[in-house]
Amino acid sequence: MRMLLIATANAGKAREFQEMLGKEWAVRTLRDLKEVPEIVEDGATFEENALKKARALAGWGGGPVLADDSGLEVDVLGGAPGVHSARYAGRHGDDAGNNRKLLAALQGVPEAERGAQFRCMLALRLPGGEERCFAGVCRGRILEAARGEGGFGYDPLFLPDGMERSMAELTAEEKHAISHRGRALRAAAAWLCGRV
Repeated sequence: MRMLLIATANAGKAREFQEMLGKEWAVRTLRDLKEVPEIVEDGATFEENALKKARALAGWGGGPVLADDSGLEVDVLGGAPGVHSARYAGRHGDDAGNNRKLLAALQGVPEAERGAQFRCMLALRLPGGEERCFAGVCRGRILEAARGEGGFGYDPLFLPDGMERSMAELTAEEKHAISHRGRALRAAAAWLCGRV
């Protein structure tokens, strides 16, 4: 079994990574480490933040490190919340508060102008220092009210293009097939399998 350290303490992300990677990979997260270096996500882009996390954790797990920085970019809001998605409402990881703030910002915006995308940037760092980034995007629009109980973050508000159900109403398999994170992780896993 191959070991991969995922640079996250987010249980939802960790679950998604393990589901998508399958049983041949043992996923460890920051919660599995006794000590964790403090990593300030102050980059201007998802790529800067992902690389910063991967580099900070290099050597901590003894194997490859995969760092994710993802977020929601809403067209009419000029790409906001963007790299601030997890702390859009002020407190990191406040999904309900973030969703309330987003709905308030879009109040009165017609359905045709609610285009958005989830963007994921994965930074993969191997023990020898080799690095590679993988991007994934999922286009859709923001609903006027939350729908569904699955997923996390903005999933209940996001209707992927070509779907009639929100990201939170999809099964795990359906979500992984179309999601930004699923697309980036499939590319990263294919590259990693050829090197580890």
